[in-house]
Amino acid sequence: MQTPKTNSAASVNNPTAHESNLTSGRGVKTLTHELLVTSVWTAMGTAALVSIHHCYRKQRQHDASVQDYVTGIRSQLPPMASASKRRLTRFQYACRQATTAWQRAYDTDSLADNGNGSDNSVVNNDVIGVSAIQSIIIAPRPVCWVSGVAAMPKNNAMPQAKNAKKAKDDNSVNEFGVVGIDADRQIVWQATMPERVHDIVVQPTNIQKEYSHNKHSPNKYSHNNDKTQSRDIVVMGRRPSEKFWVLEAASGQVQAAINASDNRHFYGHACYSLDGKWLYVTENDTISLEGKIGLYDANLGYKKIAEFDSHGIGPHELIMHPDGKTLIIANGGIKTEQASREELNLDTMRPSLVYLDRYDGTLLEQIIPEHNQMSVRHLALHDNGTVMIGIQFQGDKHINVPLVLTHQRGERAFRPLTMPNNQWQRFHQYIASVAVDSEHNQLCVTTPIGGCAATFDLNTYALIETVSLPDCAGAAVICKTSYNNETSGFIVSDGQGQLTTLSVRNMSTTSSNLSNDKGRIQVDSLQHSMSFDNHLQALL
Repeated sequence: MQTPKTNSAASVNNPTAHESNLTSGRGVKTLTHELLVTSVWTAMGTAALVSIHHCYRKQRQHDASVQDYVTGIRSQLPPMASASKRRLTRFQYACRQATTAWQRAYDTDSLADNGNGSDNSVVNNDVIGVSAIQSIIIAPRPVCWVSGVAAMPKNNAMPQAKNAKKAKDDNSVNEFGVVGIDADRQIVWQATMPERVHDIVVQPTNIQKEYSHNKHSPNKYSHNNDKTQSRDIVVMGRRPSEKFWVLEAASGQVQAAINASDNRHFYGHACYSLDGKWLYVTENDTISLEGKIGLYDANLGYKKIAEFDSHGIGPHELIMHPDGKTLIIANGGIKTEQASREELNLDTMRPSLVYLDRYDGTLLEQIIPEHNQMSVRHLALHDNGTVMIGIQFQGDKHINVPLVLTHQRGERAFRPLTMPNNQWQRFHQYIASVAVDSEHNQLCVTTPIGGCAATFDLNTYALIETVSLPDCAGAAVICKTSYNNETSGFIVSDGQGQLTTLSVRNMSTTSSNLSNDKGRIQVDSLQHSMSFDNHLQALL
């Protein structure tokens, strides 16, 4: 008899204990009921959407049936089963985060409904609410590459795979733009551009700055005590554009549009100083038709503050030397007038590779190719300072000249890479992009006219293999966050909407005859509903 009295006393002295048990039981029942109701509504909503979509399909395809949806689901099961462990883990993590977010949200609602109105209850609800919000916020996918797009869907719904061809033929795919691409080659963001773009330049470091949304402010970026970190990408208009744009790398948000100075137009390329504070742009003096290098201050809203001679005609791509002091410029040697792409001097071209002091524009070194119609166009830089050069030959079709060269400071002439039987005609005299993997000492070049990408071993200067990729142009190093670090290779974009990885397997630095070793490249293509443009850049 004593024990019941003790329990009764405890209940009287602490009535909240009994109420807590009852509240806990009601909370579990309420949560179960809400989950059940939500599941039913989700199922009904899905059925309604399928019905609406099916009615729409029947208007266009009279033979459409509900069985098509079942067939579609079944067709996705084998790819899911064969998906890599990394992708399945990523999908599982996303599902877990979504489930946790739902549970936290329900827990918050239940506790808020059952609170006793005290200050402590308010505080606890606030804390739980913050926890729920934190669990719902999932970090966006990081961008690994950026690319220009010559034809892009107007809306954000970007169908993949077998729907890609239909989307390309649709009238909605007609906008110029830029896209951010993640490690799985999926589109993270897309930004529409008012004209066709060429190269995209990535700021090499994070610069602390605050962007001003006041369009009347002369300085788009201003420094103060409340600084935010950001990273820019500069999108260059296609020659002879008079504009370039500044975008935020993570989101693709357009931050500024920069106009060319009077009597100037851009050549489609630029590069940053190694600290990311200065932007150097290749330009044309439309009166004298001489090449210029414009200097823009990234911390002053990309205001032009100086200009150097490029010591040549038609400067195209330029890059910064690892010493941080030297600009390397590809003078294509071709004269063009304002608002025109017509070549005016193909017979009297004088292309060159130029090294300039980036501080005052002093000419340090100038190298001339063996043939005056070997237009020096595209560049990439090895970590050891070796310049990789892509040539676009403007001479007669029957003339065979090397199209991929290298050069180091102090060398008197270019050093060509080698092709089996010297068959440079495979590239149809046109190299569109050059990308170098310094860690594995490999090079990739593309040619949309020749319809292929080629990889070279820089230890031997020999060809590893060519891969047929129609209308390919952009090339960049494979993102290491997505692939095994032991696998070397590149990613290539093309005008048919493919992003293709070229992974070099079992690379041997001692092989002396790599050109005869076929099957060295593992090719994996992913189709998108857009037409990728000339250049693809990695955010390293």
